[in-house]
Amino acid sequence: MSRVHIVIPARFGSSRLPGKLMLDLAGKPVIAHVVELAMTVADSVYVATDHADIYDCVSKLGANAVMTAITHNSGTDRLAEVAEKLVFADEDIVVNLQGDEPLMPTALLQQVAKLLEVNPNAGIATLMQPITQFEDLINPNVVKVVQGENNSALYFSRAPIPFPRDEFSFDATTIPRGDYYRHLGLYAYRVKTLKQVTQMAEHPLESLEKLEQLRPLAHGVKIVVDVAQETPEHGIDTLEDLERVRRLLHVEFN
Repeated sequence: MSRVHIVIPARFGSSRLPGKLMLDLAGKPVIAHVVELAMTVADSVYVATDHADIYDCVSKLGANAVMTAITHNSGTDRLAEVAEKLVFADEDIVVNLQGDEPLMPTALLQQVAKLLEVNPNAGIATLMQPITQFEDLINPNVVKVVQGENNSALYFSRAPIPFPRDEFSFDATTIPRGDYYRHLGLYAYRVKTLKQVTQMAEHPLESLEKLEQLRPLAHGVKIVVDVAQETPEHGIDTLEDLERVRRLLHVEFN
């Protein structure tokens, strides 16, 4: 049976909020909350970082920290380095939990791992949610996904997809007839696929849409996608996000 590992890519640098993973959140660093969250779901939890402060923080929590190269272009590359260093089995599953998502529902971590477990021909699993607002459908920052048979992802795009040719108007205010889904950036990888993805050349579709998930899809990797059981809170990208999460945790703890 495949083992499930949660790996948390934790890069110290951030263009919008430098050092955000070490900022205080309800009395402890952001990364500490994420690690504790992951440890309630899986026995195998690793933080993949490029910075000594994060490494030391995680180690003091009694969790597993792995120093990774500072040259990685993506969290996927950082995950692959951990899988190589720790010699994960090819059929093991790695769930990618971002280090700035302290409020990620544990049910979604379990769901995305299970989705890959029950789809043995897939290399990657991810989640989606219905789009209910027209503004989200036409917003290029809201990534859309279309699904085929057997949960297979057909395409990801910043454009409105599928496109109802006879009904669509950018002047509309309501969602046209059809099913539209927002892609949630939570992934589970089969280890052998994770290693393959880091060796793939950038694909023109990936470059065009600026969507990393189009690389494996365009190279023939089967990606499965399902509707998320819960709605996750947005992660921490800005100081405003940090203050929002602080308020949410204050309500939760009081």
